[in-house]
Amino acid sequence: MENLTSLVDWSRLQFAITAIYHWLFVPLTLGLSVIVAVMESVYLKTKSDNWLRATKFWMTLLAINFAVGVATGLILEFEFGTNWSNYSWFVGDIFGAPLAIEGIVAFFMEATFGAVMFFGWNKVSPRFHLLSTWLTAIGASISALWILVANAWMQYPVGMEFDPAQMRNVMNDFWALFSGVAVNKFFHAVFSGWALSGVFVIGVSCYMLWRKRNVRFAVNSIKAGAWFGLAGMLLTMQTGDGSAVEVARHQPMKLAAMEGLYHGHTGQSLTGIAILNPDKEWDNAEDEYLFEISIPYGLSILANHDIDSFVPGISDIIQGISINAEGDTVSTVSYAERIERGKLAHKALAEYDAARKAGDNEALAAAESELRINYPYFGYAYFKDVKEAIPPVGLTFTMFRIMVVLGSYFLLFFVVTLILVYRKDLITRARWFQLAAMVSVPFMWICSEAGWAVAEVGRQPWTIQDLLPTCAAISDIPTSSVVITFWMFAAVFTLLLAAEVTIMCKYVDKKSKEPLYLPENA
Repeated sequence: MENLTSLVDWSRLQFAITAIYHWLFVPLTLGLSVIVAVMESVYLKTKSDNWLRATKFWMTLLAINFAVGVATGLILEFEFGTNWSNYSWFVGDIFGAPLAIEGIVAFFMEATFGAVMFFGWNKVSPRFHLLSTWLTAIGASISALWILVANAWMQYPVGMEFDPAQMRNVMNDFWALFSGVAVNKFFHAVFSGWALSGVFVIGVSCYMLWRKRNVRFAVNSIKAGAWFGLAGMLLTMQTGDGSAVEVARHQPMKLAAMEGLYHGHTGQSLTGIAILNPDKEWDNAEDEYLFEISIPYGLSILANHDIDSFVPGISDIIQGISINAEGDTVSTVSYAERIERGKLAHKALAEYDAARKAGDNEALAAAESELRINYPYFGYAYFKDVKEAIPPVGLTFTMFRIMVVLGSYFLLFFVVTLILVYRKDLITRARWFQLAAMVSVPFMWICSEAGWAVAEVGRQPWTIQDLLPTCAAISDIPTSSVVITFWMFAAVFTLLLAAEVTIMCKYVDKKSKEPLYLPENA
């Protein structure tokens, strides 16, 4: 068992570090590609060389980021086959479909039209080049769509049924993959990329102001980045609200972990600032928090858009306690019962296989019927104790607050940027803001990574919600192999990130010394 635990932990760590590094590059590609496309559109309309220079400057930074992002993304997909082969077998027909479409359609668009965008200046007509730029940006978003549809399905598995003859899940409704979870997740990720790219453009431009180089170019770029980033942040918050409602409906345990909530109430408050009690367990009488400042009714509004609604906590969910719309306490399926029903599903599957081999059609039908009844709790059979189904509360709670606090900061950041940049170029004299903008750039990535951590850590211990925990999804390979490749990937990814940052910084410093903006009548 210790070897299995070690293998699961190292496999999770390897996938986590790959995903973390990959997500450093994805949001910048999603947002900066659109900014570049807008700038090139303005250039084509105005024929201004200044907009052409701006387009090429930001496009080069996009190209650097795009190249490194592709490398990490390819490794991420390979890991499903190398480290998570049981998962790939169990749901390959479903999970593989959106990834295949992403590779065939979206990645093809990015690769084909990206090549024209990056290298096609003066080789194709201006209109075709602009079309290629837009198709590259659209292709990046389509790529994100299919990947996030696949990820959302892991959070909320729909559009499939279990085929006991194959002992795997098969798709029976492709369009069901576009659930509310998937739609909100996609737009939330894309719009957060817009916000991140806005901060990136502002931060880089403020470096030029700090160095007193290309002031007019920097100011124009800040205006574009601020408007684009503000729109992205507002839309991120709106889709985040939609995501919270979907989590409350389909992953109540994740929502409870995000709040560190063990015992819910009607009109549940939202925890603003708190220190979790490390001694709190789901079944003891310890207080949830050592210190807490909360917003009255906030969580009920966030989760259900109803000030008086009941939001269950971790202990409530484990015990199967909920409250209906009329305010009456009702019993749902407790986790202890889910474990027992999961075992019944496993037993029925074994009986089905035995009956199939024996040619006993009557026993086959009976086993299949029993399996269908209990299959929704299939994954719980792998747990020996109900507490194994509780996600890491401390990490989920902390990451959620980092995301919310930094997201609120960046909303204010964009508003302040717009005020400064439109008040007689006050931003060119506000040295304090220029420094703050440069420092803010890495914090935007922390905000983005924190959001991803909430989504993924909060659904643990599941690879597929309620159906397949991580302990049953891994490949049967030596732990030492995973450990070695973990450190190899960590070293390679760190070098790639260091190379990207170094190349970007050198490029920005070099180009900032060249004239990027000339008077229109020059």
